Amino acid sequence: MIGALPEFRLETWFSRWEFAAAHSFTASDAQTMTVAELLELAGGSLADLGRIDLGYRPTYGTEQLRDAVAAGYRAVGPEDVLAFAGAQEALFWLLAELLHSGGHAVVTVPNYQSLESVPVATSADVSGLPLWTGVGAELRWTLDLDRLRSLLRPDTRVVAVNFPNNPTGFVPDRATFIALAKLCHERGIVLVCDEVYRGIEQDPVATLPHAADLSPSAVSVNVLSKSYGLPGLRVGWVATRDRSLLQRLERRKHYTSICNSGLTEYLASIALRVGERIHARNRAIVAENIVLVRDFFAEFPELFAFEAPQGGCVSFPRYLGPGNVEQFAQRAVADGGVLTLPASIYASTLAPVPTDRFRIGFGRVGLSDTLAALREHLDRWCS
Repeated sequence: MIGALPEFRLETWFSRWEFAAAHSFTASDAQTMTVAELLELAGGSLADLGRIDLGYRPTYGTEQLRDAVAAGYRAVGPEDVLAFAGAQEALFWLLAELLHSGGHAVVTVPNYQSLESVPVATSADVSGLPLWTGVGAELRWTLDLDRLRSLLRPDTRVVAVNFPNNPTGFVPDRATFIALAKLCHERGIVLVCDEVYRGIEQDPVATLPHAADLSPSAVSVNVLSKSYGLPGLRVGWVATRDRSLLQRLERRKHYTSICNSGLTEYLASIALRVGERIHARNRAIVAENIVLVRDFFAEFPELFAFEAPQGGCVSFPRYLGPGNVEQFAQRAVADGGVLTLPASIYASTLAPVPTDRFRIGFGRVGLSDTLAALREHLDRWCS
């Protein structure tokens, strides 16, 4: 059972500023494209879209979509895939189903708020697993399995993680992630991995295996919104070899979206067929933007400390200047028209998130204009 949910801080902040600010320095998605551009990339045509009827589709998703999703996994087949209207719907029903009757869950911190708020709103007890050691300049992002083991209990049902991590861009090493999947499976714990940023790591070695490929009990959640840069399609999915769980999730989906649009599932399926090309394009954009951001922050060493993401297209640099990061973020958007996400957006009830951080994004083109606007704001503010 789901109780009252708290305000979704990120969406509230975006409701106020996302379309009012002239420049977004915190976009969480990679560069998008038009329908025409996607069709050209995939060898389709607008005439193909014209032949799609607008009737209902299977709740599980069309066969074409599930085949395209499963092709990206090693051990997952089309029958192990359930489509959702984005990753948000998938996470909501998945965590509600796994924890509706209580038990214990462990959730990594910092996190995307749904990963924490939905478990807390169930009847489960929830513990936070901090993804760092040290403080200030000595802080290092890490996945500490010994720390995780100390949190596990006999009634632990779920360990929920997000890699590459939002907002930090942290990715654990492959051996540690494989050990995490093994630990959860051996203890009868469902590993839930939000993998929405997977695929655009700058170093291919950093790309982790899918959780659902590593363990028959693990669940991978993904979407076309982030690393693919196609949030307008609103197509996400759950992949797991636990067919019983998929059946229960399908019944829950009947109460919300029922099914996705046939139009968007068609576009999603062709996007997945050319997914490597889309990822390569977006990886190149991120690589160029990381250089721009690194050079920019180097101009203001008294104000910022920057660390490039290991994966995905966001990171969580430190603010070192006068006042605090909340004041900096408010000034930057109100005076400079540059939108960032201050640390309070990622505050957790489970563990104290570092308060000197703000989230920035690297995935979109035109970042040089955003940095120029921020530079002008800093010049006015610091003069």
